[in-house]
Order: sequence, then structure tokens, then C-alpha cells
Amino acid sequence: MSKDLAALEHTAREMVAEGKGVLAADESAGTMSKRLEHVGVEPNEENRRRWRELLFTTEGIEEQISGIILFDETMRQTAADGTPFPELLTERGIIPGIKVDTGAHPLAGSSKEKVTEGLDGLRERLAEYSEMGARFCKWRAVITTGDGIPTDYCIHVNAHALARYAALCREAGMVPIVEPECLMDGDHTILRSFVVTTTTLHQVFHELREQHVAYEGMVLKPNMVMSGYDAPYQAGVQEVADLSDQLASAHLNAMNQVENLPWEVTFSYGRALLGLSLETWRGEDANVPAAQAALRHRSRLTAAARRGEYSEDMEQEREAVSAA
Repeated sequence: MSKDLAALEHTAREMVAEGKGVLAADESAGTMSKRLEHVGVEPNEENRRRWRELLFTTEGIEEQISGIILFDETMRQTAADGTPFPELLTERGIIPGIKVDTGAHPLAGSSKEKVTEGLDGLRERLAEYSEMGARFCKWRAVITTGDGIPTDYCIHVNAHALARYAALCREAGMVPIVEPECLMDGDHTILRSFVVTTTTLHQVFHELREQHVAYEGMVLKPNMVMSGYDAPYQAGVQEVADLSDQLASAHLNAMNQVENLPWEVTFSYGRALLGLSLETWRGEDANVPAAQAALRHRSRLTAAARRGEYSEDMEQEREAVSAA
């Protein structure tokens, strides 16, 4: 194994260390602004910075969080004392990462499918992010299931782009998170989800092999295989929303209770970790301690699921945290 690959493998293993996982704090400025508006916070850059600082300075989360995915804006921001966020995280033993795709766009020749873009200028952007302290990257491809889709064409172009991105990451000395997400939107069965996911993963790994991406130096972020959100037997919209963070922990826990898993199965969660914290904060400085306590609470439960030790009884702590 080359020295460069050994370094990548070391980082990848740190990201999936026992009892730890990744926090996805890589929402675009637009998406984060919508979430701030939802809880009554003015959606501006300073409030987005304040929210990120609340997260990154939460005491003790380094015990459960191995790395945090940032967005370009966040990568360039600093804490109130002037410390760049990537430096702050590194000092705390948390690995900084960066989302590098530029989003999903309509796929040429298809009215219902998308392809993720961002390869133009990626080599130069990776060099800059590496210089700023990022050690891993994320690229998300989206595959939609529906009447006549996904097509082989859609799966192929997204898998090819994922592999090109991953190869460039290796060249830059950064671990790629390879995320082919087969969306759960629709009324398809869990069997249909399984077939689409399996087909997509086969194509992704074919492309990774063709483009000489070493599996030891990457992290795969697949979707969970579930029935479509609109399937007749699914819970109502509000019930799903109320239970989303709890369900994420329960699913992760069940997977980690499978005996003799050949891989580390960890988490890379955003809203499932942050929803309660954001609702608690609501932009008020006085709420920062309670919001950070909410993040610690959710992180501890998710880490327990990472070890296969989660139980619904642990959720009873949530009411006390919410009332803090």
C-alpha cells in the first residue's frame, strides 16, 4: 500500500471509529436560511455563523462525532474569537470535511431525473479546501424511483460522476464520501427500493474500479432500504416528522445488531441530530446551553445505536432536555 493510500485509509478509519459517526452540517446558505426562518430566526449570514458556532463548540460531542461536513460558506467563517471553523474543529479532535458537489440538476434527455454537477474546477477547489484544513469530502447523487425510472442512463451518469469525484479526492489526499442516494419519495415497495439500490450500488462500484479508486481510502454513504414515503401502509406525514430522529436511531441500531458485519456501519446525519437543537435555540443566546444539551443528547443516543445499544427508553430523556 502506498504512503498516500495509507494516510487516506487512516482518515477513513478515524471517520468510522467505534461509537462515532459524522455530523452533516453542510446545508447550503439557502437551505439553512429556510430552516432558520422556520424557527423564527432572521436568515442572514451572521445567524448562520452563530448557529454553526453553537454546534462546533458544544462540549463533549467529540466523544460521538468523528467528523463534521461543512458548506463552502461555513468553511470560510470563524468563531467569535476569530478562530477559523476548520481549525476549531481540528483542535477539538473532530475532522473537518467539505461538501463539494454543486447540487442535482435536470438530466439532459429526461424530464424526471437528475444528475449531480460540480466536476468543473473541482481539482482546484479540492486543493484550496485541503489547504484550509479539510480532510474529507462529500458528493451526493440522487436517484429517483417512479414510473419507468430510474433509467440505466441516469444511474450510469451519476455513478460515473461519483467515481470521477472520488478519483480527484484521492489525488488531493482527501477521503471521498461516496453517496448514491436512492430517494424514498414515491409509493414504491421496499422490494422495489432494494432492487434500485442494489442496481445503483453495482454500477457505482463498477465505475469506482474503472477509475482506480481504492475502496480502503473512501467511505460509502448509501441510503437505507425502505418503502416509499407515499406507500399506502406508511405513517402519516406529521407522525413521520415527529419520529424522524428516533427512527434514524432505531434503524441504525438494528443494523448494528446484525452479527458478523463485514463493515463498520455508522451514521452521517444532519436533521436527525440537529432538529431538536435548532428548535431549542431559536436564535436566542440564552437558549445556547439548552440547545447544546439537546445536541449532546441526540449524539449520545445515536452513538448508542452505532454500537447496537440503543433503546426507545432512552428517548424519555428528550422531554427533560426540551424543557431545559
